Amino acid sequence: MHNIEPHYLWLELYDPSDDPRSPFFMRQYSEFEYTNKIYNFVLHPRWDYFGSETLLLKVLMVNYDRQYAVIELIGEWNDAINNDIMFLKRDVIDPMIEDGIDKFIIIGENVLNFHCSDDSYYEEWRTDIPDGWIALLSFQDHVMKELDENRISQYFEVEEEFFFIPWRSLKPDMLFKKITQLLSRRIGNEISNF
Repeated sequence: MHNIEPHYLWLELYDPSDDPRSPFFMRQYSEFEYTNKIYNFVLHPRWDYFGSETLLLKVLMVNYDRQYAVIELIGEWNDAINNDIMFLKRDVIDPMIEDGIDKFIIIGENVLNFHCSDDSYYEEWRTDIPDGWIALLSFQDHVMKELDENRISQYFEVEEEFFFIPWRSLKPDMLFKKITQLLSRRIGNEISNF
């Protein structure tokens, strides 16, 4: 797992360690010291610790003008033991919401599994962004099944098309635009079917 780096091609556009509004402002990264780990597996040092012992993240983009953020996750999303959603919501998401971010793109291709507790923080997150959304991209099928079985997926925008978006080859604004278009099309279809 130590070879899996967070997506780095957008660093020229946004670096959370250079953003004074970021929870990771002024964070120093070593390319040689591997201090982050999940269980007995060390992770690439560019991943950010946010309070969880089993899940790390990287904020890939925050666009304050367009009010969106892109966050990549790695590890085991474990609400049952570690209350990962509490740390994510309080320490990462809440500061972004305070700065006007209400659209979140969560990339989960490196999330290994999901363990549920309750849905109160997910419900709060959705309530806090009445005009926004939380889109899940590239999560593995078994993780999506766990989210569905625990009724957590109801708080997210989950479209089949999201899982086939070649997000790494897009610039962040193009990714945001593509997701917004897909959501607008779905909402338009729901209204016309009403």
